[in-house]
Amino acid sequence: MLEDERLKLILDAAYTCFTRHGVRRTTMDDIAREAGMSRPGVYQYVRNKEDAFRRLATGLLDGALAEAHAAIDTRGTLRARLTAALEAKLGLATRLWHDSPAHAAELLGVDTRLSAEQVEAYNTAMRDMIGAAVAADHPDTDALEVAELLLAFTRGLEADLTDTDAPVRRLRHGVALIVAGLDHAGGQPE
Repeated sequence: MLEDERLKLILDAAYTCFTRHGVRRTTMDDIAREAGMSRPGVYQYVRNKEDAFRRLATGLLDGALAEAHAAIDTRGTLRARLTAALEAKLGLATRLWHDSPAHAAELLGVDTRLSAEQVEAYNTAMRDMIGAAVAADHPDTDALEVAELLLAFTRGLEADLTDTDAPVRRLRHGVALIVAGLDHAGGQPE
């Protein structure tokens, strides 16, 4: 097995354990057992549970960011592109909630010390990407402020994912309202 495949196996096992037990209660023995490896074998690829968590968080956030970039870079209306990019962000939270309702907040919460840097970098990249898309369509607006508003709105929707359809429906409606407001105001705040 190649090293990258072995690391993926370990991170997949870590995801399973973290979603099952939470980060705090998961042990390296749990991860090794889930990966079908010895604990010393796992230590050849990750330093400790925290390292596994950081690498896993980075992979999840990078995947959501790549999906958001692909959505922003397509042709279509600003509304459609922003909606699809923010659905990628919301989709990550929905996946975590679906896989682990009891531990989703712990896994990628902004306040977790284990992934704070990764989450901050992800949020900055999302803000800059969304801001650039808004600025291209509405050059006379404070595009980064609009991006922050859209991200705050999306984070608010992530707070209650018990009804899986409602957050996506509300996201689409909210983006439509914000873009309509930009179009109506000509990009200028009133």
